[in-house]
Amino acid sequence: MKPVFIRSLENRGEFAACVRIQEEVWGRNFSERVPIAILQVTDRLGGVVMGAFDSDDRMVGFVFGLTGMEEGRPVHWSDMLAVLPEYRGRGIGRRLKLAQRERLIELGVERVYWTFDPLEARNAHLNLVRLGGWSAEYVEAMYGTSDSPLHSDIGTDRLVITWEVQSPEVKALLEPAAGEVPLPFPELEEAPMAVEGGFSSGVLEPTAPRLNLRSSLILLAVPGSIQELKKDHPRAATRWREATREAFQVYLAGGWVVRGGIFSPDGNLFRYILVRDE
Repeated sequence: MKPVFIRSLENRGEFAACVRIQEEVWGRNFSERVPIAILQVTDRLGGVVMGAFDSDDRMVGFVFGLTGMEEGRPVHWSDMLAVLPEYRGRGIGRRLKLAQRERLIELGVERVYWTFDPLEARNAHLNLVRLGGWSAEYVEAMYGTSDSPLHSDIGTDRLVITWEVQSPEVKALLEPAAGEVPLPFPELEEAPMAVEGGFSSGVLEPTAPRLNLRSSLILLAVPGSIQELKKDHPRAATRWREATREAFQVYLAGGWVVRGGIFSPDGNLFRYILVRDE
């Protein structure tokens, strides 16, 4: 397996490679792809555009984001993270985020935002468990109607991640020897479920959302692979969107915060951990 290196981009051809990866990951007709000129300007003016390259110097992934101001302090919006399919499962996405973090710390940025589809369990695991982000905001149809095959049938609902890159919690998690830090929630087994999943006639289906829970710790399940479910059972995928949308909206509005998650032993479900301080 070829080694992969993370570095800044060096020429227009490499910026063009970012566009090609966007087309491969989100589809050739994806109208929201970021063009070469914007990538170059972003890189020049304090944003981040970094690539993952194999030993043949072929770009296999990239991270892109913009830096701005919020309440008088610099913040960063990490807009895109993509890795080619054949290179996934090797931790390249996490390495790209960590390289982005180092660059932002040099610029004096301590808070980073980005969005992800809460039905995408692997992204949730990376963002919450491997990187130490958290979320208190659910946005329905954040990007409107998308022409990407990844978003077809289930829309563009998103959780907004906040990543405090210099917080003690994130620093501890990112120590080289830390690996995956155990979740600090010993009472998980007794936590009530806002949405759970189970098989009905061979199809993974959500339960009706329970919206009146009062526990300070709540679990909320999504499918382990929404893209497979969407391909084989699109109506079930839509039901998952509807059930989880309602539950996220109710509990985040009620003061709960998404603080982590855990896969079921069989990998069929990913259960978000929502916490509210009493």
